[in-house]
Amino acid sequence: MRRTRTDLMQGTLELMILKTLAREEMHGYGIAQRIHEAVEDLLKVEDGSLYPALYRMEERGWISSEWGASENNRRAKYYKLTRAGRQQLAAESVNWDRISRAVMKVLQAS
Repeated sequence: MRRTRTDLMQGTLELMILKTLAREEMHGYGIAQRIHEAVEDLLKVEDGSLYPALYRMEERGWISSEWGASENNRRAKYYKLTRAGRQQLAAESVNWDRISRAVMKVLQAS
């Protein structure tokens, strides 16, 4: 199966969301835009992936949300990292580092 530029390994989107929310609370569209800017157009976070991930993460207690007004004065749900989310971010960051080093070793092997 051919991968497109929007396919992500399971858990990768959650890690990027956690890291984004570690900087500041924001609404879903803002999260998608921040990730898009950070990855310099290498991938696009689709609404069909983003919002289910946000709901799962909220159910797991990694993030919390509340309604507020967006920059253009529209009603928006703002998400922020919880203490459990910060712990999950730390654990997932360590795991991602291990996985990415292992993949690079395989790719660099002769």
